[in-house]
Amino acid sequence: MANIASQKKRNRQNEKRRVRNVAVRSELKTRVKKARAAIAGVDEDLTEVVTRAQKRLDKAASQGVLHKNAASRRTSRLMKAANRTQQD
Repeated sequence: MANIASQKKRNRQNEKRRVRNVAVRSELKTRVKKARAAIAGVDEDLTEVVTRAQKRLDKAASQGVLHKNAASRRTSRLMKAANRTQQD
């Protein structure tokens, strides 16, 4: 445990951020999983589910939980998969 006040504060801040980031990542995984299931053919409104997942990816990137290029890559792959199923 740190003795320096600024390091104690930094540790508290890091813990708050870690807990928030875990929640954001968990929700992100859930939304992407639901979008992939909808793409695979499970009966739910495809465009709505994919849009929700895309919005969550962008928000995670803007919060710094996810790198912006990683969010962009995941969004791109999700959209490509969704477009492939809509063309068939």
